[in-house]
Amino acid sequence: MNTLKVVGLGPGHKDYILPITMKIIENSDILIGGKRHIESVGIKDKETYEIEGKLMELPTFIREHIKTRKMTVVVSGDTGFYSLLRFLKKKLPHITIEATPGISSMQYLFSKSGLAWDDAFIGSVHGRDLDYVKLCSEYTKLGMLTDQINTPQNIANVLIEKGVKNKQMIIGEHLSYADERVRRMSLEDVLKLEYHELNVIIIVDKGVTY
Repeated sequence: MNTLKVVGLGPGHKDYILPITMKIIENSDILIGGKRHIESVGIKDKETYEIEGKLMELPTFIREHIKTRKMTVVVSGDTGFYSLLRFLKKKLPHITIEATPGISSMQYLFSKSGLAWDDAFIGSVHGRDLDYVKLCSEYTKLGMLTDQINTPQNIANVLIEKGVKNKQMIIGEHLSYADERVRRMSLEDVLKLEYHELNVIIIVDKGVTY
């Protein structure tokens, strides 16, 4: 039986895909992932399985083909940071899975902002609950993946309403692409602007520069 490969594509642009990841992809028979992620790889001669609307059928598809086909699941960012890896491990306990890391959007934004992230809380409000108001009182830096409900504006508004002081927000949009934008501003200024839906944020104490 073949090993199922899961690879991280990095923050988005092909320049940030690791060479080892491209080697794995090129050696695969079937690529699995979101349509946007598969297209970003730029390889046209592979059979593909797009997971939109078919995620729950994916484990069955993999079990039916893994014995005779080399299969690679491509995920955005890093395989260990809110990716499909956990889902696949749970659903396919008898299949060997080999993960190859990528650069996460969170790692990328901290680097672009000139900030260390070993003392930060890292989490996500993308389709999940997170008490970021409480966390803001415990950490000088808080990195979060957002979604269409928990937008930078909504998060800033909640923090202001809860009386959170001395905080700024760093917003990274379209990270790694030509139109990338990284801005650091007060919570009040966050409310005045619009943002691309592909964004990641860091909430940081004013004056923190490293």
